[in-house]
Amino acid sequence: MAGIPGSERASVATRASVGDSLRTVATALAPVVARGVIMRRPRVEAILERLDADRRLVRTLQRLRERYGSGPLHLRVPGRSVVLVLDAADVEDVLARSPEPFATTTPEKRGALAPFQPRGVLISHGADRADRRRFNQSVLEPERPLHHLAAPMVDVVRQEAAGLLGHSESLDWDAFAPAWMRIVRRVVLGDSARDDTELTDLLARLRSEANWSLAHPGRPRRRAEFLDRLRDRLATADPGSLAAVVPETPVTQRTHPVEQVPQWLFAFDPAGIATFRALALLSTHPTELAAARNGLAARDLHVPQDLPDLRAAVLESVRLWPTTPAILRETTTRTELGGRALPAGTLVVVLTPFFHRDGRRLPDADRFAPHLWLSGAPAPGLVPFSAGPAICPGRSIVQFVASTFLAAVLEHHDVWLDAGPRLGPDRPLPGTLDPFRLRFTLTRQ
Repeated sequence: MAGIPGSERASVATRASVGDSLRTVATALAPVVARGVIMRRPRVEAILERLDADRRLVRTLQRLRERYGSGPLHLRVPGRSVVLVLDAADVEDVLARSPEPFATTTPEKRGALAPFQPRGVLISHGADRADRRRFNQSVLEPERPLHHLAAPMVDVVRQEAAGLLGHSESLDWDAFAPAWMRIVRRVVLGDSARDDTELTDLLARLRSEANWSLAHPGRPRRRAEFLDRLRDRLATADPGSLAAVVPETPVTQRTHPVEQVPQWLFAFDPAGIATFRALALLSTHPTELAAARNGLAARDLHVPQDLPDLRAAVLESVRLWPTTPAILRETTTRTELGGRALPAGTLVVVLTPFFHRDGRRLPDADRFAPHLWLSGAPAPGLVPFSAGPAICPGRSIVQFVASTFLAAVLEHHDVWLDAGPRLGPDRPLPGTLDPFRLRFTLTRQ
């Protein structure tokens, strides 16, 4: 019955008890919000790692599924109709039917993203969204594994990786993050923006405030300052950057291209987290590391390459520790999901850690399993970059830049993880991994 709006034969979604609703909010939803939905909070991430919070999330949702079945579960949240998705098939259905009747924009998401991209595609709907989606896809080329600007991107990544690694014998987050943001600024805005930390610091402050979503009044002056600086950068975009493609891309009065670019900068931030975690996985799993190194052998890494083993490592990093732990949709009309009727205005919540780490459904849930991404279509519910019509348009560029960076590290270095939790093939991987305290020892080959 899925996909038949307003069918009278569908039953209403099962309601969780007050106690189960409170436990779900406390052990599943609250940690997702606390860590920072828009900008990660390092202190909170450290606490959540000690609590192994995402494993608790998985167990909470497993218990809910055992008690109430796998259909959509209505949580008792005052003033809001909230439904939790518990079945992988329903995840696929929700994402396949976005943005109608499952809209990508919700009040919570608008509150979080409007402070720095008020007319961004993620919080647009109808004709506005369609126009802005077309623009984003035209610039980002998600269907191409290698963007037409892949060659200058490779040069940028290798230059910054070489400068980062140099003759250093260690690599930690405090060294990696600034180098990664230099890559981001050069890829998105061009070489002249390499050291424009003021621009990305402005965005970081706006994102940090946006963690509070509707509870924060916003900073319209700061937003205006940021967008003005960004507009100036786009007006003088360097060749070989994504910004240089913007003037060549058709726009309408609906597009507002300047306000699409913050999402490109924003999306590369969690991509850096995924890349750093992928390095931790590779450095602690000898078999997979050897396969990745074999995949690099005899390749000219100065030339753009699709690196499937390293791309799979990045995808595994995002599967194991999702950088978007909650996918939100809101019903635009009465519709059905899993044979249950949902009224218009229902917030539909997909908690990706549950579907990515559900050991009762996935044999390799707690293992580093890059083969999941090398052997055809992944299992239902594995959505590292979302799925369906609203799938992330930057997914190909992110995977390309991340895998190119990993190749630049592994090409001439042996890498060991020497700070952070113990990882390896002989033990289940932790449910939560704090990237900010990872540290590696590097030895030049």
